[in-house]
Amino acid sequence: MRYPDGGGLTAAERARREQVRLAAADTRRLADCFAAVDYFEHRATPFLVAVNCFDGAPGYRPEDVRIALDLDQDTPVVLCDARQRESVKKVLIALFRHAIANASASSVRH
Repeated sequence: MRYPDGGGLTAAERARREQVRLAAADTRRLADCFAAVDYFEHRATPFLVAVNCFDGAPGYRPEDVRIALDLDQDTPVVLCDARQRESVKKVLIALFRHAIANASASSVRH
């Protein structure tokens, strides 16, 4: 069923756009992240990039990762250590905040 607001999206399409996804990045193999980034960008699906910081791996600032992946300014980049519970919590909090901000922006547009 298409929405009557003229947006031309089905309920499923709108629900997919209002979801926020997470792309995990490993700075040792950053090129492997491009497929996920392209997937989300081509579908206009909001996402967050979580950069897993491993021992012995080169450390990068979030802005460096943003430039390397050619991300839009509104795509959050969060550094984390997936082995640490508190670090993972911070990623999930950032993901939820991005989802709330995206939902708020989406409701203003419609």
